[in-house]
Amino acid sequence: MTSADAFFDQLSAVGYDARLGTVSGSVRIDIRADGGLRQWRLDIDRGHLRVTRDGGPASAVITTSERTAEAMATGGMNGLAAITRGEILVDGDLGLALRIGRLFPTRPQAVGPDGDAG
Repeated sequence: MTSADAFFDQLSAVGYDARLGTVSGSVRIDIRADGGLRQWRLDIDRGHLRVTRDGGPASAVITTSERTAEAMATGGMNGLAAITRGEILVDGDLGLALRIGRLFPTRPQAVGPDGDAG
């Protein structure tokens, strides 16, 4: 399991985040790796989170490489800086995409071989 997968699994388990208490919408994250595509969909309803591996339409679509997704999931990269550098592409609601940046760690997290933060 990658750090990005563990991050989204953790969001799914939490189910609510007060930092998004006024936010509603859907964000799809497309992670490109090894010629393939992994997709996560985050549905937000006033802080209530539903995470699925759904490739359907969303208010915002974030496309990035696996390397960038891993760095974001472990706090090793700032999302806004990555957007500015073109490492993350956003289609649709940029404001919503920026708001979910609150969910990512802001400092590097140690991740063990089983994908758990240490």
